[in-house]
Amino acid sequence: MTKRNTQQRRHAIVALVQERGEVSVEDLTQRFATSEVTIRKDLALLETGGLLLRRYGGAVSLPTEMVAESDPVKVSERKQAIARAAAERIRDHNRVIIDSGTTTSAMIPLLGNKRGLIVMTNSLNVAGSLRELENEPTLLMTGGTWDPHSESFQGQIAEQVLRSYDFDQLFIGADGIDLARGTTTFNELVGLSRVMAEVSREVVVMVESDKIGRRIPNLELPWASIQTLITDDALAPDARETILAKGVTLICAPFRHA
Repeated sequence: MTKRNTQQRRHAIVALVQERGEVSVEDLTQRFATSEVTIRKDLALLETGGLLLRRYGGAVSLPTEMVAESDPVKVSERKQAIARAAAERIRDHNRVIIDSGTTTSAMIPLLGNKRGLIVMTNSLNVAGSLRELENEPTLLMTGGTWDPHSESFQGQIAEQVLRSYDFDQLFIGADGIDLARGTTTFNELVGLSRVMAEVSREVVVMVESDKIGRRIPNLELPWASIQTLITDDALAPDARETILAKGVTLICAPFRHA
């Protein structure tokens, strides 16, 4: 079964659930001439993607109120531009970490033409998006303790798992950039981010220009830990000079200004 056929089957399952309101594993197994294990895996991934709800022996469609809440937010032009610039830095067979976040997640659909990727993440959303790629990158999960604030796994177990590997690149976002100190965050759990940086040869921060200069109390990554910063081309000239003076490679991706 090819990856394309797998995607077609999953799209068909979603359509059936929406049409009928409920489907059974047994019926899906017969309809698609595949195993119950495969169908249960499909349903698990579709539930993670917010497309249905699993029930004993099958799945049901999402309640109307949940569908309204789970409509995906359109990725901004800035984030798309940053994501394109970040994806261009990834080479075939690279070993990369992709942190949780909407900006880093926007990069995933652009990785479908990369061969032999190995990707570690602490995000279920990132993992789900990676599983949909036809090039089937090798997926590694940190495990650890679920943090609802960042919607990612954190903690000592995740840190121990990361220290068992080494990576070419880390792609990570930020709530803000303190031009004097580095990346800042509202989340007090910064240990995993620092370990991610420790085990990566290149740390790539992906952040929109309107977050640069935003001073938030919690320092996440100091400038000494950052090799590359990708933002959009609305960055102020004085901020550009300050960042470049830190010895950081600065990429200002063009986007369509409103």
